[in-house]
Amino acid sequence: MEQADAELVRAAQQGDRDAFGVLVSRHAQRILSLTTRMLGPEDAEDIAQETFVAAYKALPSFKSNSQFSTWLYRIGVNKCTDSLRARRPENTSLDVISDESAVASEVADGETPHWALEQAELAGELDRSIQKLPHLYRESFVLRHVEGLGYDEMSAILGVHRDTLKMRVYKARTLLCQSLAHLDGALR
Repeated sequence: MEQADAELVRAAQQGDRDAFGVLVSRHAQRILSLTTRMLGPEDAEDIAQETFVAAYKALPSFKSNSQFSTWLYRIGVNKCTDSLRARRPENTSLDVISDESAVASEVADGETPHWALEQAELAGELDRSIQKLPHLYRESFVLRHVEGLGYDEMSAILGVHRDTLKMRVYKARTLLCQSLAHLDGALR
């Protein structure tokens, strides 16, 4: 039987490192997905690791009045924000190119290599456009549409009213549509 996050948190707070290891294993993929979408693949693993290190250090102060996953997302978003602030504009790379070989290997029967390449290029265009969004719109869009979080959970993570988040997600979608308008024929 799988232990609930709350039980694992209590055990980790009492010094059980294995319990924290289970929490890391349970949430690693979601945090890595968040950091990849917010920062790009080159920094994602480092910032995901920093997120878990910060969570471990702050674990004694964690209060169970929120879910562990929400608290962890908040730390991850903060780490991404810190990383983005530390970047110099002239050193920032907005290239987020999907691994085309991984995409090609997942192509279903009957789909041509040309189709797989087109899909990889479209995914790359989308990732680059997401990376170009202003930070507040990007974090809201990623949490909503990539991570699949609801507005209430997003509000708890970001400390922003849900109506503001809805506006940010809407604005992000609008900017993405404008950015990707040149692909209209490729999407049919």
